[in-house]
Amino acid sequence: MEKSEMRSRTVSSGGFSVKSFPVTEMFVRYTGRALYRDGIVWLVQSGSAIEFSVEARSASVTLRGEPGMSSGRDMRPRYAVIVDGKTVRESLLEEDEETVELFTGKEQRKASVRVIHLSEAVNGAVGVSAVNADTSSETAVSPAGKKDIRIEFIGDSITCGYGVEAHSQYEGFTTATENFMKSYAYLAAEMLGADYSAVCYSGHGIISGYTENGSKNEENLVPPYYECYGKEYPEKWDFSAMPNDIVVINLGTNDSTYIDKDPDARGPEFIRAYMALLGTVRRCNPGAHIICTLGIMGAGSEYKMIEQAITGYKESSGDSRIYCYEAPVQVSADGYGADWHPSAVTQEKNAGILAEKIRQVLGEEL
Repeated sequence: MEKSEMRSRTVSSGGFSVKSFPVTEMFVRYTGRALYRDGIVWLVQSGSAIEFSVEARSASVTLRGEPGMSSGRDMRPRYAVIVDGKTVRESLLEEDEETVELFTGKEQRKASVRVIHLSEAVNGAVGVSAVNADTSSETAVSPAGKKDIRIEFIGDSITCGYGVEAHSQYEGFTTATENFMKSYAYLAAEMLGADYSAVCYSGHGIISGYTENGSKNEENLVPPYYECYGKEYPEKWDFSAMPNDIVVINLGTNDSTYIDKDPDARGPEFIRAYMALLGTVRRCNPGAHIICTLGIMGAGSEYKMIEQAITGYKESSGDSRIYCYEAPVQVSADGYGADWHPSAVTQEKNAGILAEKIRQVLGEEL
């Protein structure tokens, strides 16, 4: 929407007027894989967000659901709206269009706002179509500033924050208990004061997604979607527009349900595929350090395979900026999330471990 179009949607009231600002990068900053299409920014992946400041006496945001949104009540996209560090709304997206009030009052004020997708891409994106402000300022809405470091996370349900708010391991999954803001990925970025982006899908792997009977699950793989916004959003992601300083790969947990049935026969394929993934990640992120990890939910055998893959890739490519560490396995004393996934305590502990590893890799105090 051009500025002239924005003014056409202005309603005057004394010295103030109600303006509707488009969610282009002129007015808001995109975090993560957020796709602007036809006047709506779609927050596709876990943690994708818009951030901005608004100066007004009252303000709101207009949210949109995907066309034909038909997921069951417990599987609809989850989002949060945060104003000056305080969550004012945390909810599942219920309608095709919703308006969320940010603040209201008699006096004009300036506030920092974030709208963030808490659940994951497979359960749908969260759309934002406008920032609405009752303001006396012609420049009432402006994008938040960028941070000095940017981290990308490639992972599965652990990275998504699957079931992190469930009361026990015996609860089944719903998006109401999935919260990327309580995942190790988000928390590590916060500890480092870093920007982030995530590409993560529950149940997905490198050569096989989760399988209960040991049969290969080739439907749920992460690598085919790494270079686009998401499964349902095949537009190519522009890595050069937001270069990453660090890329963290946390994949292999779901592969283990396939590999462990016959590791001697299936392990070599995993090693080759992991090396291929490293090649893709390096091509897309030529200036980044790559950190590989695994182990929160076990898969110790696959971690050893990852070490072999890294060694082989380094020898063949001469790439020295790849590192790995085995994450500690979750323990019962820290509790569990849904379906035996990491609890909030486990996620926070692993955020600290990763943040320290990133500090070591960058060679500076952050």
